[in-house]
Amino acid sequence: MLFDFDGTLIDTWRLYLESFRRSLEPHFKRLLTDPEILEYQPIAERRLLQQIIQQAHLNDYFESFLSHYRSLHATHCDGLYAGVIGLLSGLRVEDYAIGIVTGKSRDAWNMTFGHSKLEPFDAVVTDDDVTHPKPHPEGLIAALRAMDVEPSHAVYIGDSVVDCRAAHAARIRFGAALWSKSTDEVDAFRKDVRALGNAQYFSEPSSVLDGLKAWPDHK
Repeated sequence: MLFDFDGTLIDTWRLYLESFRRSLEPHFKRLLTDPEILEYQPIAERRLLQQIIQQAHLNDYFESFLSHYRSLHATHCDGLYAGVIGLLSGLRVEDYAIGIVTGKSRDAWNMTFGHSKLEPFDAVVTDDDVTHPKPHPEGLIAALRAMDVEPSHAVYIGDSVVDCRAAHAARIRFGAALWSKSTDEVDAFRKDVRALGNAQYFSEPSSVLDGLKAWPDHK
């Protein structure tokens, strides 16, 4: 079992937007709005900053982002989604190997994982560990190799079309996490995922384990 992290297991939406907003204020001389930040498709922190900041100043802005991310964590991270702890516990009882493939930097991962009180995962692949970000399959393939699992025996659960594309590129089954989305977002996400191929749709974390057992060719 592979999972995306942000928007799938944990709600860091407000934390990311505010951290980007504050770290980019010196460059733009103002605070960006949420839609303005989202135009940059914030899948990975350093990669977003690379679109905006000259290379000579990139490390300074990245360190500023991490500083804001750290200081805002207690007030702007909204925590694990309801049912995630039960899902992960159930998977471990069923003897699944569990991995994370995330666009987070390793530094941001360490901060959020430390606050989450989650148990360690069998593999964690961050943006620092890959050359090509999702939707390239590099991260998923690296996680499966680390866990010695064949793609045909794996499922990737994520909350974005990028996650879906990565899973298909890696020839891994995809499960669409719907629980972090509004009704309008769910409908659009279902439509986009359906256009890309086969998938399972999960409204709550608690439905994932039963859904896996009912999946055709479940292994």
